[in-house]
Amino acid sequence: MDAHVEMTSLKAPLKDSPGPPSKLLWAAELPRAAWAVASLFGARRMLDDVPRGDGRPVLLLPGLFNSDRSNFVMRRYLNRLGYRAEGWGLGRNLGARAVGAEGEKLFERIREIHARTGKPVTLIGISLGGIMARFAAHRLPGLVREVITVSAPFAGPPRATNVWFMFELLTGDRVDSERVTAQAAEVIKPLPVPSTAIWSRSDGLVNGMICHVEGDPQCRNIEIRSSHLGVQLRPEVLRLIADTLGGEALAKPRASVRNSR
Repeated sequence: MDAHVEMTSLKAPLKDSPGPPSKLLWAAELPRAAWAVASLFGARRMLDDVPRGDGRPVLLLPGLFNSDRSNFVMRRYLNRLGYRAEGWGLGRNLGARAVGAEGEKLFERIREIHARTGKPVTLIGISLGGIMARFAAHRLPGLVREVITVSAPFAGPPRATNVWFMFELLTGDRVDSERVTAQAAEVIKPLPVPSTAIWSRSDGLVNGMICHVEGDPQCRNIEIRSSHLGVQLRPEVLRLIADTLGGEALAKPRASVRNSR
């Protein structure tokens, strides 16, 4: 099956009340994730045909309940290209339990990288990690160079997902609490730095329409066809991130990738 990757236009607003993905898409998550892993084999040539890195620091933020291990492939890939990619070093992503109620542990990590390298930090966040990346960029604009989110549901109601109850269980936070609601309202605002939102309308865990904001001139929206689980392992996603870091995402508005589910 062919899949397309396309730049989405910044036009109509999101629906007022998007719902969660269908149960069919939800049920297909595991086999599609397995395909994402398998698709890495034989993708070396495609992944090498990208701009080389310039040594800038890149911090990778994992999704809900995941740790730095989930981003091992991406970290190794970006380092091979010439970036200084690092994991966040905060263990499993359990929301405020990992980063602090106001993100203070994450902010300290960003400050440490900035002080050590002397350069602003590019943040790449998967799912919940993407929400945290945007939150950090709002709070530390002078220390953040750019934000790339992958399947991160930052732009709509948390119940437009099939995992909001897992978020509450694992983080100890309620999605409608005053603090979580206030932070969500901040995260959705246009960022003070360039950003890219990679999203899929066939995502089985989160509604793809709340993974990007249409009409934000600071954010490039790139649609892919992908499951949620294992999205950061997909060759087309890795290449999109490399192209974005190299400044070529807008120069390649359309691409085809074979055998994507």
